[in-house]
Amino acid sequence: MKYTVIWSDFSEKQLDEIFEYYCDEVNKRTAKKIVKQILAEPKILENNPFLGQIENSLTHRKISYRYLICNNYKIIYSVDENESLIKIADVFNTLQDPIKINRNE
Repeated sequence: MKYTVIWSDFSEKQLDEIFEYYCDEVNKRTAKKIVKQILAEPKILENNPFLGQIENSLTHRKISYRYLICNNYKIIYSVDENESLIKIADVFNTLQDPIKINRNE
């Protein structure tokens, strides 16, 4: 069964911030390349949604979260087996303090 990847508003906001950061710090071409890579990475989950490792820092939550790594970013997602959806919840910069992953959004 093929799953569909959907991005939360929060994860889209994180992508916008990543894009703006690289536009300001490097250049627009690099910003586009990085965001494009992040957007493409979850496609590998469409046929194997449980491929990513469990996100241990979020095990206290009701929903089980997993992640993929793309460059310096964790793409954090959950799997809705009933709806055949992969829900991208967050794109987290692994260079940040790991405690920040527990934010409430």
